[in-house]
Amino acid sequence: MHRIQHTLTITLFLVVLGNPVLSGATEFAVPNNGSPYKSLSELETGQILHLPTGVVVTQKQLMDTVSTSRVIYIGETHDNLEAHRVQMEIIRDLHARYPGKVAVGMEMFRRPAQNQLDLWHEGKLTDRQFRKLFRENWGLGIQLYRPIFDYLKAQRIPLLGLKSGESLEQRLREGGLEQEGLPDIDADDPYHRAYSMALFGGHASHSTEGFHPYHMLLLWEESMAEAVAEFLTDDRYPDWKLVVLAGGFHVQYGYGIPKRAFRRVPHAYSIVLPTVTEIPTELKDREMKFESTGIPLYSADFGWKLDYVVPPPLRIRLGVYLEDHDDGLRVVRVMPNSNAERMGLKKNDLIQKLNGIRVVDTEELTSRLQQHDFGETVRVHVMRDEREVQVEGVLQQMTEPHTE
Repeated sequence: MHRIQHTLTITLFLVVLGNPVLSGATEFAVPNNGSPYKSLSELETGQILHLPTGVVVTQKQLMDTVSTSRVIYIGETHDNLEAHRVQMEIIRDLHARYPGKVAVGMEMFRRPAQNQLDLWHEGKLTDRQFRKLFRENWGLGIQLYRPIFDYLKAQRIPLLGLKSGESLEQRLREGGLEQEGLPDIDADDPYHRAYSMALFGGHASHSTEGFHPYHMLLLWEESMAEAVAEFLTDDRYPDWKLVVLAGGFHVQYGYGIPKRAFRRVPHAYSIVLPTVTEIPTELKDREMKFESTGIPLYSADFGWKLDYVVPPPLRIRLGVYLEDHDDGLRVVRVMPNSNAERMGLKKNDLIQKLNGIRVVDTEELTSRLQQHDFGETVRVHVMRDEREVQVEGVLQQMTEPHTE
């Protein structure tokens, strides 16, 4: 399947944005990676630790505490299903306590998308339009958040876009941090800078003359903080709660979005950090390794120890690269010896249906293919040279590593 291609900068930040998975013994100014009394590695999976006191708490005790805050930040490793489960449980509990007074802000949507997010909240955006909106704002992976989106829609919970718009990002690239029209940016936090530079492979004295990826990180976080501050001062939400879902790096130690939002509008907030302390052997290639730096801060208010669980690998693949269009999925390339080639799919075919049912986008096609097994026959309806054509074939296992 076709995968959205990112620029070098964005590709780099896909690594940075996820909550770093802790590996080995790391010496921090606050020990145990920001947990002074007890390392989360000592806990059982699923246990929750109040980091400032070292007290293990129940989920109810966690919620009794964080629900008093105006803003609850929940970090994530983007591809960890367990982190999203925790986010879902916190949102559900908070909504039960404050029905009709909870909103959710997400890094995965840009601020200029808010009008469309409001239409979705009002039930005026189709599922296909919403999937396209997610893909345009974030990329692939909407299925990771599907339970959250379904719940927000069913309960009529507003969804806010937090991340900076592309025009602001381009303005930063062209003119640097001093460019007019950017949000107020604090580039002087020594701990945020030191940790960020360690991730970038730099160090605290790294030159900031001209554009540097660190500047983009600052813009992202200040834009998200600005969105939080605007929510807090919005007359429509005088006593509402805001749940912020963002990569763990943006909320850990509080020096990212939380501090930047507090600088604008002082308020009570809590940070919950879903944390993986050991990576399964089969997922070692996802581990972040970098030269750590000492941070004299708690990493969060609560650390929630979780397993690292990712979606299962794709079994069934057609063997095509696709581009999403409003009227179907355009075949860009057909791989040799693939299911697609055996079926007779051709370059520039416009895939519209699978087994007679319309497909919305590449992710939906991929998901529906996984419901089949090898040896089963599938039918693909395409538009070819302005006429509808149906092809079919028996699904076989593929050996090509980068095809569906």
